[in-house]
Amino acid sequence: MGSNGEGKTNLLEAVFYLTRMTSFRINTAEALIRTGTGASQAVVRGEIVDNEREILFEAALRSSGRSQFQVNRQRVRRRDLLGLVPVSIFTPDDLLLVKGGPGERRRFLDDALSQIDPRLDAVRSDMESVLRQRNALLRQSGGQLGSEVVVTLDVWDDKLAAVGERLTGARRDLVAKLNTRASSSYEAIAARRAPVDLSYESIWTSGDLCESLKQTRREDLRRGVTTVGPHRDDVSVVLDGRPARTHASQGEQRSLALALRLAVHRELAETSGQSPLLLLDDVFSELDPDRSRGVLCALQSEQTLLTTAGALPPDIDYSARFRVFNGQIIREV
Repeated sequence: MGSNGEGKTNLLEAVFYLTRMTSFRINTAEALIRTGTGASQAVVRGEIVDNEREILFEAALRSSGRSQFQVNRQRVRRRDLLGLVPVSIFTPDDLLLVKGGPGERRRFLDDALSQIDPRLDAVRSDMESVLRQRNALLRQSGGQLGSEVVVTLDVWDDKLAAVGERLTGARRDLVAKLNTRASSSYEAIAARRAPVDLSYESIWTSGDLCESLKQTRREDLRRGVTTVGPHRDDVSVVLDGRPARTHASQGEQRSLALALRLAVHRELAETSGQSPLLLLDDVFSELDPDRSRGVLCALQSEQTLLTTAGALPPDIDYSARFRVFNGQIIREV
């Protein structure tokens, strides 16, 4: 608990960073280092106890040079952490999952897939690398489809189709699994029946990305970018038969965004066989008392860390409460 600007979100960010080697807010290590003190690095350290197994996580973030990360004193890469300690997070910015652009929903799916099956994180990375190479070729061609350009595009099209179809298939499967979970999560939060329908939308023919790339090749050359592929796909989110992005209220959108996160949380728990750590940042913001109670009912017995700038719901049962003030964390009785 604490007032705005005291550092509550920073605490959740530190926990998240230890399990994922990345921030859920920003992409640069420099922005995570304390400002105004001349500090050139920051150190985050935490210990997780799971089934009597102790795991020590340590991160050294540097403003210049590469940051370092260790698990039990052994240096690791980001990919080594995926799936080690599953974690789910909800933040106020998650409202963009409903009212934001397609990129927000694609990132939501890919982030979930990277935890459910860490191998898919490499597939996503490969897809982005191939896409950059193909776009560079399109720009360098000057809009001309010469013989060399044709041959090279054929190579990149085959590569993009291979990784793109695999990523798209995984996304579609995940959306199908989340469909039922999202409805039940939303019902628990809103305390009313309102079906949530999720569907994966793609402008290219499923299972035949290579052919779609060939059909749009002239347009791609003209624009200098790849116009079809997983990087242009979206997820349709419908609440009670209407597009949630345009027809749901602010409270409904926030409840729906939380329901989507909880749906992934449940899927991750089932596939990993572990109880993921759940981080909820200012989860009661813009929710009425009934929906706040619904959130508490939707939470299960796994460990949950939540922050709030306001009063706690009267029915909340917590094991520890901390006051964050001026960057200090004080445990309250």
